[in-house]
Amino acid sequence: MTHILIAGDRFVTPALFRAALERRLGGEARYTDWELPWPDEPFGSVAGVEEASGTPEETIEHLGDAEIAVTQMAPFTAEVFGARPGLRLVGVCRGGPVNVDLAAATEAGVVVTFAPGRNAQAAAEYAVALMLTASRRIADADHELRNGVWRGDYYALDAVGTELGAATVGLVGYGAIGRIVARILIAFGAEVVASDPYADPDALAADGVRAVPLDELLASSDIVSLHARLTPETRHLLDAAALERMKPGAVLVNSARGGLLDYAPLPGLLRSGRLGALALDVYDLEPPPPDWPLLTAPNVVLSPHLAGATRQTAERAAAIVADDVALFAAGQRPAHVANPEVLERVGA
Repeated sequence: MTHILIAGDRFVTPALFRAALERRLGGEARYTDWELPWPDEPFGSVAGVEEASGTPEETIEHLGDAEIAVTQMAPFTAEVFGARPGLRLVGVCRGGPVNVDLAAATEAGVVVTFAPGRNAQAAAEYAVALMLTASRRIADADHELRNGVWRGDYYALDAVGTELGAATVGLVGYGAIGRIVARILIAFGAEVVASDPYADPDALAADGVRAVPLDELLASSDIVSLHARLTPETRHLLDAAALERMKPGAVLVNSARGGLLDYAPLPGLLRSGRLGALALDVYDLEPPPPDWPLLTAPNVVLSPHLAGATRQTAERAAAIVADDVALFAAGQRPAHVANPEVLERVGA
């Protein structure tokens, strides 16, 4: 009987994983449950992997003789793969297996699966919520009213916000999340433009979105929203020079990855009014330090990396991983493999 380690956390819980696995495997497996402390304790870099919770030593201990492991946050490092040669599959229920040393897994002959699109709907809805919150000063108005200040002056013509239906919104990146964002914005009546070197302009046009170069997007958009993957090429894609090319008074939203944006110029751009408003869900350092300049900058909306935090995301993530585990257990090729060369070596 296959032994499966369920390394859950407070979001994708062991119980959620187990229910998804049992629906697909029935009684054909035995399970070991382990609950990691995320999100009560922030994730971080662990022994060369990113966005992990727990330690390699704990992972090794809980694995025991498990052949399959499913997780969201547990670190799977070279040390783990070296210590547990019986491990054959690691299923990671997130958009990319950043908490897995993929090269070490491949060398050890361990298949790694992931869960693309698990949070696309949630993240898209959240990005639009940030746009509305920032452009209409919803968070500021709420905070001030709770502190006894009635900001009727926000109704003054030079203080009012703008409607999404009257805005040009530029999407930097047009993957699964960007596409849903575009659909929502078009329903509002917004004009949507997108910059993504990997997207098909004809496909964008079919969605009602105009493909433009990044410089044109920055210069013409009332709202700029980031939806690109973080790679060496996209790190600080919006650096100081790019931020200066934005339309004066525009709103900037980042709910994708902190590294896409150079944060250093932002406080000055906000204080000068060159940047109209800023909404962030991701940061270059999470959580930001208490003396972080954007904490006291004007017209800033901040949230603690919550864009994907819905019940449906957790359920979808567990289900995607469980589907791939069931395929693997049946001797079939999983649908979402991060290192297909392992399967090719064994002819799967």
